[in-house]
Amino acid sequence: MDYSKSGNAKFGKGIPRHLEKGTKDADDKSRAAKDQLLARMKAAALAKAVKKAD
Repeated sequence: MDYSKSGNAKFGKGIPRHLEKGTKDADDKSRAAKDQLLARMKAAALAKAVKKAD
């Protein structure tokens, strides 16, 4: 049986779906995500404090 004609090639095999730690891209993206998370948490804490004060 000839398996070479059984279908299209599978692209993207062996390519990691994540960024390696320590690379510039990984650090920039994680820093931005962390800053956004921190801002969201501070806004939620402020809203909770204001609601509790009322």
